Amino acid sequence: MPAAHHRVTGGDRNGRAETVRRLDLPPVLTSTVDAHRRLRGPYTAAGTLLRSLAPELMAATPDLVTRHDLEILAVAPELRASIQSTRETLTSLAERKERTRFYSPSRVTRLAHGLTELIRDFVTATGPRTLVVENVDHADATDVEFLSIVVRRVDPALLTVVLCGAGAFEMPGATRHESASARTLPDADLAAAYVAGECLAEELRPAYEALDPEHRAKLHNERAAELEALGEPSLSLGAIPFHRELGGEGAADALLHAAMTCNQAGFYAATIELGYRARKFIGWDQGLTCMRLCTTLTNALAVSGRTDEVAALYAEARRSSTHPVVHMRVAYSTAMFYTRYLPAAERDDDIATGWANLAIAIATTEPDREQRAFQTAFMRNGLALVEVHRGDLPAALRLVEDALALVDAELEPGAHQLHRSVLRHNHGQVCAGLGRDEEALADFTAVIEVDPNHPEYYFDRAAVLRKLGRDAEALADYERVMWLSPPFPEVYYNRGDLLAGHGDVEGALADFAYALELDPEFAPAYVNRAGLWADLGEPDLARPDVEAGLALDPDNPQLHCVLGRVEAAAGHHAEARRAYDTALAADPGLRSAWAGLAELSFDQDDATAAVEHFDRALALGDDPALRFNRATALAVNGRWDDAVADLRRAVELDPDDQDARSELDRCLRHAEA
Repeated sequence: MPAAHHRVTGGDRNGRAETVRRLDLPPVLTSTVDAHRRLRGPYTAAGTLLRSLAPELMAATPDLVTRHDLEILAVAPELRASIQSTRETLTSLAERKERTRFYSPSRVTRLAHGLTELIRDFVTATGPRTLVVENVDHADATDVEFLSIVVRRVDPALLTVVLCGAGAFEMPGATRHESASARTLPDADLAAAYVAGECLAEELRPAYEALDPEHRAKLHNERAAELEALGEPSLSLGAIPFHRELGGEGAADALLHAAMTCNQAGFYAATIELGYRARKFIGWDQGLTCMRLCTTLTNALAVSGRTDEVAALYAEARRSSTHPVVHMRVAYSTAMFYTRYLPAAERDDDIATGWANLAIAIATTEPDREQRAFQTAFMRNGLALVEVHRGDLPAALRLVEDALALVDAELEPGAHQLHRSVLRHNHGQVCAGLGRDEEALADFTAVIEVDPNHPEYYFDRAAVLRKLGRDAEALADYERVMWLSPPFPEVYYNRGDLLAGHGDVEGALADFAYALELDPEFAPAYVNRAGLWADLGEPDLARPDVEAGLALDPDNPQLHCVLGRVEAAAGHHAEARRAYDTALAADPGLRSAWAGLAELSFDQDDATAAVEHFDRALALGDDPALRFNRATALAVNGRWDDAVADLRRAVELDPDDQDARSELDRCLRHAEA
């Protein structure tokens, strides 16, 4: 029977364990991992797995540990004592009060891919294993994504994943099994055992509920204290706030700490859950503490697209407080809401400008000089983003430059390094948008000097280097990104595009394939790989990529253009013409579609139409191959002088093209005859 991943649902934990024992499985990677988010919050399963495997990982595959230290420490911070972090950034090192940048929601996807490759490469080195994970139906979103990527990307013959849960959960690619119950009760104080097990053993719940409320609260507070004494950071995101919440002692602090920590790590689903739980204990009578909670919660809600809840919280904050800092932060956040987070059709940069201006006005009234400078610069940077979205890049540049000048004049040289780097990076991005590439390059290089492990800076610099024709340096920057960051498709796609332009077809195809392994819905990789297959004369390989790409992006003109080439190669002239027409309807400036249409017309013995289509293609940009092809069509029409002119230009553009030189000699003889 072929190897497969498995999904065991229903029954109780003992029953599911018995179902797993009946499966024919390789040796286990580690003991069964519990994914219930109540235990350790985000990455409960991944962190538990890494803590268990760490000794064997470090002994058997130390290079893998070094390569994936960022991912390991993100999900299992307890391992910092034994694993050195090599890729810290100003963002990861910033104190909470100086944190002005939050991670993209895509960070957890990148971490999941890095963790998947770590586990895959480890079992490749050590032999096939089985990973059993319990309570998947109660896992945090981070673990659900991690496990789904492992199931999708790792061969079950190498690592067989068995996912278990009492409730229903989806996991594409896993064979489902139903389980029964096989409950047994421990020989212990059942209520105390229930609390000591983080209240997961439902069969013990009746004994717990029979206790009076004060006794239950006492058990929870005692359990929280036991866990806090362990000093394990991940417990503060799961079991500790859970017990403090039910015990009552220190609940507000525990929940707020957990929510803010998750927010800073980019674990936004957990931030939202914890934030709403914290609101039961933290009201506006607690002033700036409630503002910190509100800011934490709205940030997570906004990046998660839950905009109705964001608007309601902002309105509540304005109603409930007269503190100027509260109104400044809400004004800034509302500006970002209108320019960035609302659905595109609902955004309004005029409203955003009004709120940003209010935030700036309040910031300038701050009595403390350093805080006034910092907050004013921060708010001006926000207004600059509004101007970028409005399309007024010069205005955005002036605002960022004003903010930079303000922090340089008013803050100590070493203060707020993270925010200074953010401002300088933003200055570079606006300069790049204005076509001031040398200035942008200087900005990106400057921020790399102060924050050398931040991958996005190299990614942005590579784009500018490519515009400046400095492809070797761009390639080095892309490869630096690949080292500094867990994998993400855009950087491999960009490197593949660069390699293709330099004739490294094999390298480009590998990069596009890897980008699609990371994200099977990354349409640009289908576009470019299909084009390469077509260039290589492999229409049968190009067609599946075209079809997959069009399923994701049905109106993509480049895909329709490649489809035209594929249909033409198959002799389906009518279908090819329809594909080219569809491409040009979507993008009349697509030169490759005009060229394809010209070649199709020529193949159908319509040289006159071919010349007209080549004319349209060349009007969009000169190219020696198009010149050569148009000359061929002109020659068929007897327009020898025009053909000679095209071929002379083709030779000028590509002096090494011997075919063009030979054709030029032939056409000259006809023109002179």
